[in-house]
Amino acid sequence: MNELGITVIGRDRPGIVADVAEVLARLGANLTDSTMTRLRGHFAMTLICVGPTAAEVETALAPLAADGQLLATVRAVTPDGATPSAGEPYVMAVHGADRMGIVAAITRVLADAGGNVTDLSTRLVGSLYVVVAEVELPPGVADALAGRLAGAAAGLGVEVSLRPAEPDLL
Repeated sequence: MNELGITVIGRDRPGIVADVAEVLARLGANLTDSTMTRLRGHFAMTLICVGPTAAEVETALAPLAADGQLLATVRAVTPDGATPSAGEPYVMAVHGADRMGIVAAITRVLADAGGNVTDLSTRLVGSLYVVVAEVELPPGVADALAGRLAGAAAGLGVEVSLRPAEPDLL
């Protein structure tokens, strides 16, 4: 089985998710992980699927991008396997006046502590900038990391919080 990483970006319009999903279903591709969002009127989707070859998917998605409004990319990826995470799940939230470098500074503090960002979302609403990230932290580093994050946030003029993530109910 081929495992593929696919991205689709472009000007948002109704039906893009349905169009992409239908193309993949016709090819017998199984969507295993995906994320989609609208960013200031632009559609952005990333997904992992298993099944057909990258060339088959590229050919099948080409008509969706023919008018130049969408860009679809496909590449083979190496399966992760069933390796469980060794990290502890946390949610980090940052908010404050928008300024250059907030994400760079805060994620550097996380990375230096061995933290891994597993999901990140940012929004600019007027002059308020909000970051919400799901992170995995090495066991036992959360308290010290919270202090380092607070120091970095103070230097940026923003507020930060770090709390244990609620377990998923699936």
